[in-house]
Amino acid sequence: MNDMRAALYDSYGPPEVLYVGKVPVPALQQGEVLVRVHAASVNGGELYGRAGRLRLLTGRTFPKRTGIDFAGEVAEVDPAVTGLRPGARVWGVLPRTFGSAAEYIAVRPRNLAYAPENLGLVEAASLPVGTTAITALRAKAGLKAGERLLVRGAAGGVGSIAVQLGKALGAHVTGLAGTKNLDLVRELGADEAHSYATTGPSDLGRFDVIMDTVGTGLRSFRGLLAPGGRMVSISFDIDHIAASLGYMLASTAHGRGRVRFFSGNPTHDLLAELTRYAESGAVRPVVDTVHPLSGIAAAHRALEAGGVRGKHVIQVV
Repeated sequence: MNDMRAALYDSYGPPEVLYVGKVPVPALQQGEVLVRVHAASVNGGELYGRAGRLRLLTGRTFPKRTGIDFAGEVAEVDPAVTGLRPGARVWGVLPRTFGSAAEYIAVRPRNLAYAPENLGLVEAASLPVGTTAITALRAKAGLKAGERLLVRGAAGGVGSIAVQLGKALGAHVTGLAGTKNLDLVRELGADEAHSYATTGPSDLGRFDVIMDTVGTGLRSFRGLLAPGGRMVSISFDIDHIAASLGYMLASTAHGRGRVRFFSGNPTHDLLAELTRYAESGAVRPVVDTVHPLSGIAAAHRALEAGGVRGKHVIQVV
């Protein structure tokens, strides 16, 4: 086992720069696990990275890889690792790097957990980003039962999980999404669902917690916070990065309601908690489309087009 298939690109650009090529199978380092990837999903950050909009961070060394989260089986375990055996079904998120859209990845046990027993690995691959929703609502916002929660982007990959998690935590959930996805948002448990096309901030009430997955118009939505309200954003305005991040920082010192921003980097315990949520039925996967690895460009193109219902999943095997 020397080479494997992986999604690659040799220059920044549109989805068409993506292709499937051959790269060496990762050589295990001490304390690592080799995972045979069954599926990964496409995330917004990968689109920005591929397009070169984050090149100050990603650099100019090519070829580059894509894919952050994964679901698969343990193929090999370094002798220093205990508690995991070949054949175990696992899922996880790569730590601050790309490359899960490939046949194999090498990760440390702290970056994975056992996958839910009640889900197939392809549909399970749509859920690891749910750790972001757990961190946002519970750790960052401290959402409590009976509070009013607004989720922007409620039909997307993270938003669809935030709606379900909000209900599991006992909140009154309002979702904002595209018109064609309002039925999905309601099916996921939202008490109210509104369309961006017909509902603006001025049409909404007050909220104890706002979870933003969009990144634009933060000032308008921050104004909807009730006394003691908290707003958490997992995105920023990619067309106005400095102004967007600057506003979030300024909110910590001025005005009512701080806007908390964070980038998820989940570890084993958080992934294991998500497994329990999935196995209990409190959180279920929402898969828009399953694409083969050879369809990686089509998957990126579909996510860029907008209107996604949950996640676009890349089936590797």
